[in-house]
Amino acid sequence: MTAPSPSNNDERAIDVLLRPGNWQEYVGQDKVKRQLHVMLTAAKQRGDACDHLLFYGQAGLGKTTLAHLVAKELNCNFKVTSGPALERVGDLAAVLTNLEAGDILFIDEAHRLNRMIEEVLYPAMEARKLNLMVGKGPGARNVALDLPAFTLIAATTRASLLSGPLRSRFGASFKLDYYEISDIEQIIKRSAEILSVKIEPIAIAAIAKASRFTPRVANRLLKRVRDYAQVHGKGVVDEAVAQKTLELLEIDELGLEPYDRRLLQTIIEKFHGGPVGLSTLAAALNDDKGNIEEVHEPFLMSLGLLQRTPSGRTASNLAYEHLKINVPDARLL
Repeated sequence: MTAPSPSNNDERAIDVLLRPGNWQEYVGQDKVKRQLHVMLTAAKQRGDACDHLLFYGQAGLGKTTLAHLVAKELNCNFKVTSGPALERVGDLAAVLTNLEAGDILFIDEAHRLNRMIEEVLYPAMEARKLNLMVGKGPGARNVALDLPAFTLIAATTRASLLSGPLRSRFGASFKLDYYEISDIEQIIKRSAEILSVKIEPIAIAAIAKASRFTPRVANRLLKRVRDYAQVHGKGVVDEAVAQKTLELLEIDELGLEPYDRRLLQTIIEKFHGGPVGLSTLAAALNDDKGNIEEVHEPFLMSLGLLQRTPSGRTASNLAYEHLKINVPDARLL
């Protein structure tokens, strides 16, 4: 594999370059890949469009990459939009009427679709019909336009915000989970080869451990250790370079960033370890509830540092130990 040309060596171009180009390069999510293989193979054998697909999970786990690979497997056009971009019915109508038979329409951030847009999507997904209201007042009439056989792939980090009627119209839904450390190490090794970064195995392990079990974070950290090695080292990423880069970024050995530690410290110091309600915690942190719930909580819960109970959020004894705060005797009973 070759490094990107200097003219294309910007962050966005590198991210595209690092994206897996085939199923063999896509590491992890084996269960999802097996299920998709059956669906796609069957659709190709029948000569039909694939069923509509929903991918959901935390940001950076590969939902968009999976959608690209599905389009490549089916050898069809891939058209992209997002929930926030589809504000009016006319926006969606313009997209749908430009589709050709077999096309894939990818909608990112699908949880941000408004209800009016969802209402138009229902018949489009189910009956391949675009229902439009023409005119106003007593003379208004409904016009139904036929749509070609297409596949809608939606991606979201908050599947719970999708309406029941919309979710029920997907032929299959796939939840993407956090990656195993061994998978993250493979991803870092592949990315390092693409970027022509000389990296030692022990440095790969250190970066993988701090990557929040997420490929996007792993690649971001790899780019930062590459920078550090270029400026302060000999161009080789060894354990020392990896550790110094993480220290510079204030990322600890578990991958916790300053905000993660502040969140846990707030629960421990201001609320005696919890439980504390989400709204109260957000107010104490002067932050949005969605940022806590969507970005930070899932990772902290996966490490066993945070617990979500009916009474609120609670810091575990592991959180006390990680932050080097004495665990109250009452918690040890």
